[in-house]
Amino acid sequence: MLSKSQYIRGLQCHKSLWLLKHRPELRAKPDAEEQALFDTGNTVGDLACQLFPGGVEIKFDPQSFDDMIEQTRQLIADGVEVIYEAAFKQNGIFAMADILVKNGDVWDVYEVKSSTSVKGYHYNDAAVQWVALSEVLTLGRIHIVHLNNQYIRQGELDIQQLFTIDDITANVLTLVDGVPEYLAEMEAMLKADEPQILIGTHCDDPHSCDFKSHCWQDVPDVSVFNLYRMNAAKKFDLYHRGIVQYTDIPSTEPLSSVQRIQVETASSGQPLIQPQIVKDFVDDLTYPLHFFDFETFMEAIPRFDGQKPFMQMPFQYSLHILHENGELIHKEYLGDEFSDPRPDLVVQMIQDLGEQGSIIAFNQSFEISRIKELARDFKDYKPGLLELIPRFKDLIVPFRNLGYYHPDFNGSFSIKSLLPAMFPNDPELDYKQLDIQNGGMAMDAFANLSRLKDPDHRDTIRQALLDYCRLDTLAMVRIYQSLHKI
Repeated sequence: MLSKSQYIRGLQCHKSLWLLKHRPELRAKPDAEEQALFDTGNTVGDLACQLFPGGVEIKFDPQSFDDMIEQTRQLIADGVEVIYEAAFKQNGIFAMADILVKNGDVWDVYEVKSSTSVKGYHYNDAAVQWVALSEVLTLGRIHIVHLNNQYIRQGELDIQQLFTIDDITANVLTLVDGVPEYLAEMEAMLKADEPQILIGTHCDDPHSCDFKSHCWQDVPDVSVFNLYRMNAAKKFDLYHRGIVQYTDIPSTEPLSSVQRIQVETASSGQPLIQPQIVKDFVDDLTYPLHFFDFETFMEAIPRFDGQKPFMQMPFQYSLHILHENGELIHKEYLGDEFSDPRPDLVVQMIQDLGEQGSIIAFNQSFEISRIKELARDFKDYKPGLLELIPRFKDLIVPFRNLGYYHPDFNGSFSIKSLLPAMFPNDPELDYKQLDIQNGGMAMDAFANLSRLKDPDHRDTIRQALLDYCRLDTLAMVRIYQSLHKI
């Protein structure tokens, strides 16, 4: 017996399904980001039930699927016309329907997804569900209910506008005939020894597999998979040809200029420094230098006016200002977790950034995009916000242009790859010493902050957010100062 999710896993990779059934202890535990996605799915699913009010919910009980199935059968027999989380077991599949609605003589199925569009794998998910349910019920239509990314909250949450309902029946019916064959293949595979399947693009398509650490255990930290901007298919081609470390790539292999430098510096152990490229960048800056970084959060369900599902919402920034005489000043903003942080952020940001001097960001397109969005949403401040954009300079440029490349970058130009290579063993620049160590953690921390009951706990998290964002801009200062010495 397979669940829907197990069937989808089997379509992605037989080995992953086999390991789940026979070696579950090898499965990686969900990290905070994955848990947040799971929690978001539950929240979205609960809200979507309001589209079809008056239904009866079957409580999920992982210890007794049979009880859930019996409850479903009884509700249908009793004439209940809207059922949430209806459970069925047929044709070797255990399936639950998020929302089941009686429509005349047939039942319509509504599957709720926390995405903002229908994904390719949703059709397979719905097809296996159709196979399980159609043995018990006469089905009419099957739909995907997903978030509407064009919905902008104004006042009370409008459930009808928050969601989009797509009828996917026609697509699903083209897939249902293949489901029994795939099921038979999976059942036979599960009775045999572990499948010998090589790693490949399927490891991350459509989902990153939670057995990846097991299957990839022989791949070294420095490998062809770290080659800069090489497509995945070519990386796997090299790997399956026995070229595991990129230092083993023959000189005849076609590579981009950055990839070739990556290979050559790794082989020599020496960094590449092209002073003129670095000088051109440094000379183009104007004091005072404003090292600037945003942090944003995204929510599936918008809480504030003017917010869309999964909209990037700036809630924090850090700013280090370096004057020509060497004076370094730090300014920062961290919004209130119980209200829209953007209005106060806009006012303070315009004031802190002043009217003169370069604004230096790392991968500036992110900061510029957020500023343009703020200008769109806060029209009173639009002129002041848009005047900031021409002042931006991107600190990643001298690295991407190969003014400086260190072999320990390992094909990445992220700030967290640059720091340990340029400043090894510097505790002041070590993200691992922080409670919040990356943007994803910062996003989740702020999004969850308003749910914390203990004010002391909230204060601790807020300080951790300030420490993290401060390090982002301090790191840029140190990188700039290092470049300035070249």
